[in-house]
Amino acid sequence: MGYAHDYASAIMYRGRVPMEPVDFVPDWADRPRKAKYYPDAETLPLPDPAAGPRPAPGFTLPLLSGMLQESYGLTGRRLGVQANTDLAALPHYTQANWSRGTASGGGLYPVGVYWAAGAGGPLTPGLYHYAPHQHGLRRLLTGDVTGDVREALGLGPDEGCSQYLVLSVKYWQNSFKYNSFSFHAVSMDVGALVQTWRLWARAYGLRIAPALWFDEERLARLLGTAPGEEGVFAVLPLEWEGGAERHGGAAPSAGAEVRHRDAERSRTVLAFETLERIHVATLGRAGDRPAPGVLDAAAAYPPRGGRPVPLPAPAAPGVEEAAALRARRSSFGRFDATRAVTAEQLAAALADCAATRPGSEAERPGGPSLTSLYVFVNHVEGIEPGSYAYDAGAHALRLVVPGPPGPFLQANYFLSNYNLEQAGAVLVPTVRTTAVLDAVGDRGYRLVGAAVGAIAQTFYTTAAAHGLGAGVALGFDNVSYAERLGLTGTDEAPLLIMLLGHERPGPADFRHEIA
Repeated sequence: MGYAHDYASAIMYRGRVPMEPVDFVPDWADRPRKAKYYPDAETLPLPDPAAGPRPAPGFTLPLLSGMLQESYGLTGRRLGVQANTDLAALPHYTQANWSRGTASGGGLYPVGVYWAAGAGGPLTPGLYHYAPHQHGLRRLLTGDVTGDVREALGLGPDEGCSQYLVLSVKYWQNSFKYNSFSFHAVSMDVGALVQTWRLWARAYGLRIAPALWFDEERLARLLGTAPGEEGVFAVLPLEWEGGAERHGGAAPSAGAEVRHRDAERSRTVLAFETLERIHVATLGRAGDRPAPGVLDAAAAYPPRGGRPVPLPAPAAPGVEEAAALRARRSSFGRFDATRAVTAEQLAAALADCAATRPGSEAERPGGPSLTSLYVFVNHVEGIEPGSYAYDAGAHALRLVVPGPPGPFLQANYFLSNYNLEQAGAVLVPTVRTTAVLDAVGDRGYRLVGAAVGAIAQTFYTTAAAHGLGAGVALGFDNVSYAERLGLTGTDEAPLLIMLLGHERPGPADFRHEIA
């Protein structure tokens, strides 16, 4: 049993047994940037996003520009009056909070996006870093390194493609606030970003399929990252228009490595032993990639609870994915219980979340889900308040605990930025975390995070598409939720709470784009 089991247990019990360092206080004045910065690298502006045909024959540079813009690019400034603790700082430009299509724990956005561009694409072959604040590409290395990426993936010389996106996480961008907890949060951030891409690409008939098992240390050397300070979490092949997704013949380079270095803003960068240990424990190698079907042993249990309460057909979304991504936001204290959520709206959120998968190479096509869904119903038309399990196969709810859950929800939430009783419903995804780790090893912890992060992003996007407010939170007592849902003694772990409901009408806001 590896260290990831210990880390998973510490995450589960952190509401009762604080993780070290227990007296940690973030130094906000010395916080890092929200993106890596390469001051000596040339920045190439990306073209304006273009819609293109649907389905598209493959990615083009304008399509890739659109996907990056709508996922991690800045789409607006957050200045609405809400209940989060950062409200007083938002009017100051140095503390500005910018909206993005993808959700991120604490709004920190620590995921770095690299493009390994090979032959047949629109750019000179090389390695590029996406700069979200400029919506451009920083050229870090010239020369085709896709052979290195293919070799790190364990692919042969005639396998793979010629265009790859590589996702890394600079831990300090998150750990300056969340310390030892940060690995749990950033694993979900990666899943949320990949799911945003999957939702966006789906409208064009394009496929997003991340690889999570590869020679991570090989790719870290290629990216020029310091050992232990950054993790490489996913590699995504791109289907390029004109067949450039086919292998272009580039052989692995002889020690290619990015020479540019990220300029850290923080004067003091701290290390956390727990974070270092879980990073090392989950380092990936292509040879450890699970065989198809291995994860079936960690599949979600059949839904528990009483007799099924049928749900209506899901409501149709009011807008497309791209518009929903731009409208996505956290509601932070703006829920209004006087307007109940309709059963059709709740059905849409549950059905979309239940259908979400990480889509990694470790999962068998058509295989069982790793996640289960529960829902605490406060104010939903036609559904009695209570705690339910969602039966995706029957599209129905099964009662677990009768009665209004509002007092329980609020008593087991640590922060003051939400009144959970005012939400129409609170959805809770669970994963058999230890079963995943037993099946595929410690690297599976990143898969667990990706699975839950993908569900969180789907939830936000579905809520926005239906004109509802949403919020996702990690600051709750996981053990109390397990006890409430009858999961004690099982390996099923509640890992997120997701709030759904109407917001108060006419909230105070500021239209920065017309100021």
